[in-house]
Amino acid sequence: MAQTSQRLVMTSTRIEKLSLSDKTDSLMKPIPTKVHGLLDYTTGALFMASPWLFDFADNDKARQVALGTGVAVLGLSAFTDYEAGVVKKVPMTTHLTVDTLSGLLVAASPWLLGFAKRIVWPHLAFGILEVGAGLLTQPKPTSQKLI
Repeated sequence: MAQTSQRLVMTSTRIEKLSLSDKTDSLMKPIPTKVHGLLDYTTGALFMASPWLFDFADNDKARQVALGTGVAVLGLSAFTDYEAGVVKKVPMTTHLTVDTLSGLLVAASPWLLGFAKRIVWPHLAFGILEVGAGLLTQPKPTSQKLI
């Protein structure tokens, strides 16, 4: 039976028990939730603007994926329980799972929806970024203040 070393850490509002696995998570997942939140709002807005920035607004499917995904990222971010969240109802682990799965779909969307001959790279890049962020972000916020 493996033993886990633990220590108590006092935050401004509560006492938390940290274990060795918490430290391992932060080493293996280098993106803090605070940074993830800033990335969420930035990439969500940029992906919504991408049809006009990268001149594919004339392609309905490509534009709808970009706009829909951008809105979904902003909405999920606002409802996530992390430093950048407003309502704080969605657990961070759920947020990261949604990021990973939606990133896979967005990256594949040019081929799945048939617009790969017109535009690929914004969807592929955004999808890969979402998957990376989902897999490399620490699952627990370190604080509840963004700044």
